[in-house]
Amino acid sequence: MAAASIELNNKLTCPQLGLGTWQSAPGDIYNAVKHAISIGYRHIDCAWIYGNEKEVGRAIKEKIEDKTVTREELFIVTKLWNLFHSRNQVVPACKESLSNLGLDYIDLYLVHWPVAQTISEIKTIDLSLIKDANFVDVDYVETWEGMEDCVRLGLAKSIGLSNFNTKQVRRVLDHAKIKPVMNQIEVSPNLTQKKLIKFCKDNDIAVTAYSPLGSPARPWAKPGDGVVSLDNPQIVSIGEKYGKTSAQVILRFLVQIGTIPIPKSSNKERVEKNIDIFDFELTPEEVKVLESFNCDGRAVPADDFKASKYFPFNED
Repeated sequence: MAAASIELNNKLTCPQLGLGTWQSAPGDIYNAVKHAISIGYRHIDCAWIYGNEKEVGRAIKEKIEDKTVTREELFIVTKLWNLFHSRNQVVPACKESLSNLGLDYIDLYLVHWPVAQTISEIKTIDLSLIKDANFVDVDYVETWEGMEDCVRLGLAKSIGLSNFNTKQVRRVLDHAKIKPVMNQIEVSPNLTQKKLIKFCKDNDIAVTAYSPLGSPARPWAKPGDGVVSLDNPQIVSIGEKYGKTSAQVILRFLVQIGTIPIPKSSNKERVEKNIDIFDFELTPEEVKVLESFNCDGRAVPADDFKASKYFPFNED
């Protein structure tokens, strides 16, 4: 199995489906990445804050060594965390991720959030850093200059954004010497993001869809939160027509609306099914059915960042 690819605005290509690595338990992600590469995944999405770059890197190293894949065939993504937004911090942070991953370059390096933070001491890499850190006024335009440094130094082939709204993307475009190739945002049937996706497309910026199945295992979920229902009769019926699961129908929908979904799973069967979506196509009517579930419901509302002047979700 293999995913189709799209061409980015810098003429490099990106597989149109990847493996997400957020929320994977220690040990699980190593096995998941190895299995994913073995069955045809070439796009692996990581982040410094996930705390598992070293495990991902170990899996990549083993699959290159056993000649399943070459480094050039892989598309590895990781992200700059909020603590390293000053221009002089960006290159060292990128080098740390490269060291963790055991790589000479990153295919795509993203600014994880437009929000800048600081902390007195990093004791461990995990989501506690979100709550324990304080906000600082470092403009993400300055951060972008550091991202461009990463390209000039050969540390990253491509650079992009994550969780940036239209106004924020526009500000980066207005100042950039190297154009972002990607904006990674949450997209699911509950949050179709039509305006933002169109804006990115109009500006030749590709869109990665994180939490494509609504991130049901997110630790902050509350009773009554909207969920992406894999048991919805309409989605189940569409899946039965094509011999596909509801998850496969949703992932196919996200590909057809022009995004690159990155579903996370450590389950071998689900990892296999998630990439098996390039042998069928939803009709326009079926796409409309999936779009009808939109309720602007975020699985990742980022409430801990609301006090920042750069909080992205106050705008489309």
